[in-house]
Amino acid sequence: MKTDLAPRHLQLRELLFHRWKAAGLRPGDRIESQNEIARFCAFSLITVVKTLKDLEAEGIIVRQVGRGSFLERTPWAEAHHRVGFFYNRDVVGGGIFNNDFYTRLVSGLEQAVVSDGHEFILGSFTNAKMPMDVWDALDVIVLTSITGETRLDFLDTTASQISVIDQTLIHPRVHSYRLDYHQAFRDMFLQFGDAPGRVLYLDSEIASNEQRLRRDAIIQAAAQYGPSCELDVATVYQEDMAGGADPVLEAVARFDPDVVVGYANSAWLPQIRAASRPETPIYSYGLDAEGPGFVVRAADWMQAVLPKIYNSLADRKARGAVHSFDVQFVPPTDT
Repeated sequence: MKTDLAPRHLQLRELLFHRWKAAGLRPGDRIESQNEIARFCAFSLITVVKTLKDLEAEGIIVRQVGRGSFLERTPWAEAHHRVGFFYNRDVVGGGIFNNDFYTRLVSGLEQAVVSDGHEFILGSFTNAKMPMDVWDALDVIVLTSITGETRLDFLDTTASQISVIDQTLIHPRVHSYRLDYHQAFRDMFLQFGDAPGRVLYLDSEIASNEQRLRRDAIIQAAAQYGPSCELDVATVYQEDMAGGADPVLEAVARFDPDVVVGYANSAWLPQIRAASRPETPIYSYGLDAEGPGFVVRAADWMQAVLPKIYNSLADRKARGAVHSFDVQFVPPTDT
């Protein structure tokens, strides 16, 4: 059991900051009276009065006779922000720096946050356990690799602004920053022209909203391409560097694809190339690739994401939203 040894008035100060931060209060908003505060917390009226007097002396609140008390400034929303990026260890079990996509994502996000003059923190969580004390001390938490098995009750309790990246999570408090492959898939199919195309799609067995959206997008694009396109789907676990390629190799031998697309660990690529025809391209999901294939530059993506994150800090009462960043498809060049 955690024991807080800080003086009682400082404990109450932190509780009030957490409450006001989570509620999205801004300067000019009314706060609770001293009697209301004493009713909802386990602090004596003497402690409540002292805490409010301290906050008034620091210029954080202003108390007006007959009108009530109001926020004058919000110390938790000053110009310097603490931004934390957290990944799910139950998904990225080998560590985030063993995953090329997340390595590039973290590097791009950290570089952009620090360049903007803010503090960057890297951490992790599991499907069942979240570092709530750490998250409440931050201004923004950016999460990734959330799955259908991840508990989500923290969304309604943490005081930090919540963002998820490379994910889609529909919740009133959450801003989702996702990669949109719809047009990229269409452009990929257009390269076939009138020739028949056999496309092997590697779908992730890690269930998430984003995984389903990408699968649905390529199925839709294949249907638009016409009956000359044949799409086959193989389910893979892209975090398995050693044996994860086996389902891909079996599908390649059975289907003989013209193109391999989707979730593929970079460690598998030599095996897939060896099993495929020499002219068969492999378009895997990733960051900072030059092409041919799907191109997403991490720096460009972060330049689009971070202003929205900072804006949401300025207005915590604004509802969450889904923000999409279009992926580009670069076709192979004729040589």
